Amino acid sequence: MPSITTAFVLGAGLGTRLRPLTADCPKPLLLLRGKPMVEYVFAHLADSGVRRFIVNTHHAAARWAERFPDGQWRGLPLLFRHEPLLLGTAGGLKNVADLIGSETIFLHSGDVVTDLPLAPLLAAHADHDAEVTLALRDSATRAIGIDADGVVRGVGAADPALAWYDYANVAIVSARFLQRLPDTRPRGLAEVWRGMTGSGALRGTVINSGEWQNIGTPEEYAKFNQS
Repeated sequence: MPSITTAFVLGAGLGTRLRPLTADCPKPLLLLRGKPMVEYVFAHLADSGVRRFIVNTHHAAARWAERFPDGQWRGLPLLFRHEPLLLGTAGGLKNVADLIGSETIFLHSGDVVTDLPLAPLLAAHADHDAEVTLALRDSATRAIGIDADGVVRGVGAADPALAWYDYANVAIVSARFLQRLPDTRPRGLAEVWRGMTGSGALRGTVINSGEWQNIGTPEEYAKFNQS
């Protein structure tokens, strides 16, 4: 399988559900068991060969420079791209297109703590000529519908003919997908993905092994730190 050495980590969200904890701190920089949750993300990706991280920032952006004053994590470069206006997941991705170039990258939310194995995601992406391959999981949330071949045919609508899963907030994105994003206007990736359903350019693979946590409330945050 070809290796992927660059990751775009989404760090610009407001973390509103975790206020007041995020009033002056980006959610990915909240401490979990003594270190920022985004460092769990970096470690997860580095274990699969990533050697360069691109991070978008918006809310309380100065805190990123305070945490990583040398622009690196364990010797690996961190490239920050600030968004004065919050661009959403699709606009934010287009905004770093110049840093991505022609590379295929990992896309990973900065506030999801997981150790799900990435080898199956890499294999699924390598086996097909997809622009985007999503990591999917069984969950109470079922927003992505795939057919028996792994082609995404539904986003957000429950067609009973499809198998429905939760998007794990981890994906592989080929550089040619960026051509679908004409500009950096604020919008989410789900909006773009809906226009790709059934084409084979958007695929998903189910990875239920490993732990997965999206800590969304102060109560969940406290419970995680106490466990």
